[in-house]
Amino acid sequence: MSENAAGAVIVISSHVVRGSVGNRAAVFALETLGHPVWALPTIVLPWHPGHGRSTRLTFAETDFDAAIDDLIRAPWIGEVKAVLSGYFGNAAQARSVARLIGALRQNNPDLLYVCDPVMGDLGGLYVPEATAEAIRDHLIPLASLATPNRYELAWLSGAALEDNSAIMEAALALGPSRMLVTSAVPMMAGGTGNLYLSGRHALLAEHRVVENPPNGLGDLIAAVFLSRLLSGIEDEKALQLATASVFEVLARAVKRGSNELMLASDASSLSTPMAMVQMRRLVHPAQRRKK
Repeated sequence: MSENAAGAVIVISSHVVRGSVGNRAAVFALETLGHPVWALPTIVLPWHPGHGRSTRLTFAETDFDAAIDDLIRAPWIGEVKAVLSGYFGNAAQARSVARLIGALRQNNPDLLYVCDPVMGDLGGLYVPEATAEAIRDHLIPLASLATPNRYELAWLSGAALEDNSAIMEAALALGPSRMLVTSAVPMMAGGTGNLYLSGRHALLAEHRVVENPPNGLGDLIAAVFLSRLLSGIEDEKALQLATASVFEVLARAVKRGSNELMLASDASSLSTPMAMVQMRRLVHPAQRRKK
């Protein structure tokens, strides 16, 4: 994939010294798939907090905002074709990134912005509510594609999401023209799914559940799916490939007994995944309303 065809991607998320989460996962995946990456950390940690307490290195809000100004003025900013945001250290960072997206779109209205609203899971929010609100209010409205898990979508929409019909209705109401919802309700026994909704498609990609998964799966699928879209692959194939890649990387890491995704060992799974994924076409909410 040539640099001109692929375009550069700005990735804005957390950075860990050890592990494959946040920027470490997204940057590796995008570069492996041929994209130049500009990586901006929002916080720095020795390792994922799930592995135990560690020092949290943060940036002053004014310094982070100044770095955003630098990016906006960068002489190479025309290289950038997409932005991917993930975990934020505070609400001000989300507002700064919204300003970046606005500035980039003045020069490139076709800029692809993927918002991965990293804020919570089954146990609820794990970021301050003010940060979650800033993502909801300032970034989700700008997103070309949002990639929440089901629990994040429930918080963003204020709705209980007990089935895929409810997930699709919430996704449509939230606003982005495309939504990829991880941890969707599976249709196969012992499975889990990624539900993709756009103006034309309602698709479910399923695979078997892998117990005790390492962290970083959401970061990884957002990056891989973004790459497939940037390379011009049709939505359904992009979803199938991205889901297969993440499932394969996950299954291999767990089989080795690793507590982290092993991206360096499994780079081939990102480019040429072999894992089987069950693809289903769901009834789009717009089709139901016509009946």
